[in-house]
Amino acid sequence: MSFWLAASRNGQDADAIQRFDPRFWTVNFPRPMMASVVTTAPDGLRVACEFHHAGELAGLIWQSEDTLDHPLLAYQTGRDYSDTDLTFRWRSQGLVPLDQPNGPTLTVEGRDASGQARTWYVRLWNYASGSPEDATIRLSFSDLASGWAADGEAVHPADIDRMFVSLAPAGYAPGSEARLPSRQDAWVEMTEIDCQGAGAIVPIGDVMLPVHGERMATAYDDAFNQTPARLVRLIEQLGYREEVVHYVGMSHFFRLVDDGAGRLVADPAGTLCGPAREWHAAFFAALAKAQLVPIVSISYELFAAHCPDDWQQRAYDGTPGRTGWEPPSALLSPANADAMGWLQASAVAFAQLAEAAGHPVRFQVGEPWWWLIGDEPCCYDAATLALYEGPAPQVDLSRQLSAEEAAFCDWAGALLASSTLALVDAVRAAVAGPVESLLLVFTPTVLERPDGARLNMPVGWAYPAFDRLQLEDYDWLTAGADALRRQAYALTDERLGYPVEAQDYLSGFVLNAEDAEIFWRRIDAGIDEARVRGVARRFVWALPQVARDGYTRLAPIEEDTVSPFDDVSYPLALGRDLSVSPEFSTSVVLTASGHERRNALWSDARMRYDVGPGVRSQEELASLLAFFRARHGPARGFRLRDPFDFSSNGMTGEPTPVDQLLGIGDGLLATFDLCKHYGEQQRRISRPDAASVRVSVAGTETADFQLEKGRVTFDAAPPAGAEVRAGFLFDVPVRFAEDSIDISGLAFTAGEAPSVPLIEVREAA
Repeated sequence: MSFWLAASRNGQDADAIQRFDPRFWTVNFPRPMMASVVTTAPDGLRVACEFHHAGELAGLIWQSEDTLDHPLLAYQTGRDYSDTDLTFRWRSQGLVPLDQPNGPTLTVEGRDASGQARTWYVRLWNYASGSPEDATIRLSFSDLASGWAADGEAVHPADIDRMFVSLAPAGYAPGSEARLPSRQDAWVEMTEIDCQGAGAIVPIGDVMLPVHGERMATAYDDAFNQTPARLVRLIEQLGYREEVVHYVGMSHFFRLVDDGAGRLVADPAGTLCGPAREWHAAFFAALAKAQLVPIVSISYELFAAHCPDDWQQRAYDGTPGRTGWEPPSALLSPANADAMGWLQASAVAFAQLAEAAGHPVRFQVGEPWWWLIGDEPCCYDAATLALYEGPAPQVDLSRQLSAEEAAFCDWAGALLASSTLALVDAVRAAVAGPVESLLLVFTPTVLERPDGARLNMPVGWAYPAFDRLQLEDYDWLTAGADALRRQAYALTDERLGYPVEAQDYLSGFVLNAEDAEIFWRRIDAGIDEARVRGVARRFVWALPQVARDGYTRLAPIEEDTVSPFDDVSYPLALGRDLSVSPEFSTSVVLTASGHERRNALWSDARMRYDVGPGVRSQEELASLLAFFRARHGPARGFRLRDPFDFSSNGMTGEPTPVDQLLGIGDGLLATFDLCKHYGEQQRRISRPDAASVRVSVAGTETADFQLEKGRVTFDAAPPAGAEVRAGFLFDVPVRFAEDSIDISGLAFTAGEAPSVPLIEVREAA
């Protein structure tokens, strides 16, 4: 594993930006309105808005602390704006003008000179020259005052957390939930942004990581508030290349229309809202400039609040399917023609935007499935039942299915497969160039139940229905459920038949920051495992968590730079004349009072040996010299059987299956390291004698495991609470300690043994 969770920059490359750099502004707004911010020039940005209610208000935000970028690339926190001037040109349309009540106001959040939290409201028109919709605005932070006529309290500029410009629609009524007469489109452009004075320059991380071979995945729902330029900078400078999986999301990209009953729903025509269209056009253009290709991903999820009722999957009793997100999303029925028409039109719109930016079209159908409520699939909506011939049985996937239930599940799976292929066909028909089609399958949900594949991994997806199959299994990966993951790979290969060169892997993600240390280690290992399996395209899912936790993927160590090891044994028998020396590394500090403070730097002893005294004849000496030359001296490791300690049973006893405790089963973990305990100290065994290994689970010996370099991997994860134990014989991985062996023929003939020191090699876990 080669990664680092960077908490902050510590000596890495840095640069400087002008404070108020357009790339680092964000937007925020309440549902159901939509807004986005994009950069238009090195000194310009544009915000697009769609308002639906009189009380909706968007904010264009500058944050003093960078909480969104990766720690190695974030700008430095600077809360002191004293003697700093910001100048920009303001142009707007569809918003309350600058000179009107509720017009654009700069809200400044910080603390006053006494340290008390304060908020100031600065009317921009007081610092503008020009017209109410086209003006030049100059803000001198050491000379700003709140109030309608700038006659209120002066802003304290030395301790500001953030500031935002309010953007209200024409017809704005504070606090009102009334609908506007019609959708209100609006925009504002800030250009010629210029910052001067004492705080004009802000240091920023400028690390450019080496290309490491991995790809990135992100989503619009996670990044709608940021500029595309900011995201692409992160992706490129963190070493990700080639493609970017971009999930367009389920809640921010579509235009809302009235359904005739007073409810706002996704436009059945599949129209993208203006802010999303502008954002994605800028995002795809920025990716093209960075020579990154988007894989446009769309799923069968739609924000439940805006999903028409008859589009939704439903359980047998009519309960609509809902994801666990808050607020939840609904699942679209593959049988509903209107829902599938909307999905196809939306996919086409995104594919055309990508093609317009000069990209080859790569289109992913993301996690298409029949949702499950418990063990019951949600395939009983009116459109689905209307297509099925005869009464549909109530399916319970927790038990063995009847013939009737199995037939219904196979039929529903075929319906799902047909809808996904129709979605790809719609994209292919709408763009000029070729389309690479990709299917994303989330195996923990699809294969958790014995017959789940009938519904959610239909044989209609079998190779070559799609150009590439993409797999993700992060629930199992982060839980350590390796046995389930391996079983899923085998079942998927058997059922769908995609060759490994036509498979991709998505690794991640870490929902909660408190899980970062454990989960990123497993995610990184999953990436390496996929590489070993021959999966060439591997994606880290997803960018917001990468930035939040400082996940830094490092360039892999190539095989020819790994410390070489020859899996052969030292050729000579070792007698009691062998010299054995366990060593630790301990820091000892003597205090002024004469007391010691000791700190153990190693958790395990490293062994040293001298095998010279065991050489007894000219033939053995010749064998030693030949072995030394074959190892290139200390360059290559080898095995050594320590005659004083080579067994799990005591030091030299016959192994039994219960000698050493490897761990306690949790029902998910299937891989355990061989280890030997010396009281509280634990020694990892990386070079066991494979033929000697005996393993038990809950006291019962088992042969249902594989052994690889000191790791026992079970075919099925041991049950929760079960002790996993093992017995074994083992060798110590060692190397020659020196580049030469000094042997005097006269001394050897006279019976003087040469010195041949060896040192234990630490092998990675």
